[in-house]
Amino acid sequence: MNLDKIKAFAFDIDGVATDGGVFCNGEGDLLRTYDAKDGFAIRMAVMHGFPVAVITGGSSESIRKRMLTSGVKAEDVFLHCRDKREQFAIFCQRYNLQPEDVMYFGDDVPDRDLMIASGCGVCPSDAVEEVKEIADWVTARPGGKGCLREAIEATLRMQGKWVFDPVNYKAKF
Repeated sequence: MNLDKIKAFAFDIDGVATDGGVFCNGEGDLLRTYDAKDGFAIRMAVMHGFPVAVITGGSSESIRKRMLTSGVKAEDVFLHCRDKREQFAIFCQRYNLQPEDVMYFGDDVPDRDLMIASGCGVCPSDAVEEVKEIADWVTARPGGKGCLREAIEATLRMQGKWVFDPVNYKAKF
């Protein structure tokens, strides 16, 4: 696993950025809880010029709103994905990336193709066995409890980019 070559991050939502639990409110919107430390890691990646994509089968606008607050561009939040390869290709093309330039996080069967195609396939510790078997990295943390932070921070640290600049942070967020 060569973290020096990673130029972008992409991830699923349910089971990766969240613990997979979904609450349905009276209006029918599906709500999730997110780990603030994961959100900070996403912001650090964005601040240091890493494109970040969300590629999820979820379709709630609340996903888009949460990811926007973390610095993910609206056009890089792909909702209601049934074949994630299509959106991954769009993301890579948009930023002139090769699949091996991207670290992809997934936790279940629909994520397998992207985990295999990416430069580093990452899954949380509570991913399904079928995904753990093909992952380049199984994080110590479970989904929704810091797995994004663990791998993003390690990548940025290895590249010398885990540096917090409060002025830049205030300007962007």
